[in-house]
Amino acid sequence: MPEPVTVAVDANGADLGPAEVAAGAAAAASRGTRVLVYGPAEAIGDAPEGVTVVDAPVSIAKAAEPVMAVRSTPDASIVRAARAVGAGEADALVCGGSTGAAVAASLFNIRRARGIYRPALALPLPIPGAPVLFLDVGANVEVRPEHLVQFGFMGAAFARAVMGIERPRVALLSNGEEPTKGTPELLEAHEQLTARAATVEGVEFVGNVEGTTFTEGVADVVVTDGFTGNVALKLIEGVSSTLLGAVRGAAESSARGRAGGLLLRGALRGLRDDLDPEAAGGAYILGLRRVGVVHHGRFTRRGIERAIGVAERGVRERAVERTQEALEAAGALRGAPSESTATVPS
Repeated sequence: MPEPVTVAVDANGADLGPAEVAAGAAAAASRGTRVLVYGPAEAIGDAPEGVTVVDAPVSIAKAAEPVMAVRSTPDASIVRAARAVGAGEADALVCGGSTGAAVAASLFNIRRARGIYRPALALPLPIPGAPVLFLDVGANVEVRPEHLVQFGFMGAAFARAVMGIERPRVALLSNGEEPTKGTPELLEAHEQLTARAATVEGVEFVGNVEGTTFTEGVADVVVTDGFTGNVALKLIEGVSSTLLGAVRGAAESSARGRAGGLLLRGALRGLRDDLDPEAAGGAYILGLRRVGVVHHGRFTRRGIERAIGVAERGVRERAVERTQEALEAAGALRGAPSESTATVPS
């Protein structure tokens, strides 16, 4: 039997409250995961088997300045959870709500991995038939070309280790497929990725993708800056929700529509499940010394259980170590040589 994985979970960032987080933790614990829940013990109640509640009622989930809040509030639940991971008391961090607080608490307590410029939030998008790892979706508003290059190889390593994609296709999100399209930062990143991917076995750089082809399966990993990524992500989520609502409304608009809806219920339920943001479990914070996962604040216990599950998988699949190995092979670590002929480890 493998050793159980211990996951530290912040319970204060969830819209549905700490008790909902505890319920998700209990479901994860029933599968053998050890869970440390940091939050108000009074609101959480009795801890089920496999779950340890650490009384941490102080929340900075709504703080206007998350970095300052993390620095000035050492007793905050998210800070204490991240500190436990940094100290080796837990193997991974799971938190929801404020992305800024999650990233800041992780940077100050878990810390960046060696040679990493900046961590990136990477989210596997549940696109039917063509899942895409999208990064950065919110950690870095502004980036330099070398950051985008690192994001590309970090994403490729994650896609291999956790998503099981043998030869990930990496692309840059731009306003045109031609290599001459995009900002100066994108043009430089395109040139560097073209050169470096050619020397590394197991990664294929396929150039630029536009928003119109993003969901068509032309790439497994799509890279952009955190501002663009966050806007694009919310647009995708909004359009998906609106379309599903429109289909539901059309099916209920008439007797004929309701009859057709009954015939399509199974297929539509499957489509809804495929598009459900909770299915992905949340975004990985790539570039840390240990695994971190940020889930959406509105997640139910099902999504929180899933977030804990993907954090556990990241630990078991050695996502951090394999990402570091891939970056080293590509010569993409800070201060590394510009070229490498090594093979990306699987």
